[in-house]
Amino acid sequence: MVQEAETSNILVDLNTRIRVLEEKNSQLRENLLIINQNMIEEYKRLIQEIKTINSDLKETREDMQNLREIAKHVIKESAGFAKKDSVLVLEKYINLWDPMKFTTEEDVLKIMEHQKRA
Repeated sequence: MVQEAETSNILVDLNTRIRVLEEKNSQLRENLLIINQNMIEEYKRLIQEIKTINSDLKETREDMQNLREIAKHVIKESAGFAKKDSVLVLEKYINLWDPMKFTTEEDVLKIMEHQKRA
């Protein structure tokens, strides 16, 4: 009987240990499931962020290309502008001729009419 009691105690102890281990195993599975769900959510969030960043990068590249084209156009147009030396030469001739002192045909006719009367 004593041996049966010891065997019974051992079986009860083993049964208790197995239940504790099963409970720990169940908790670990639940924790693993939660971790997996969190990882999946984080993965989806990261994928969305990457898509957004790629979209922004594409837009930035397009803007940079447009800026390059505009800069090339401005440079091309500025090549057609008059040089400083040319403008200075024109200014010199304009000042020399002084177009403000030119007379119109009407002024000449008035002067001639005035000369005839005098």
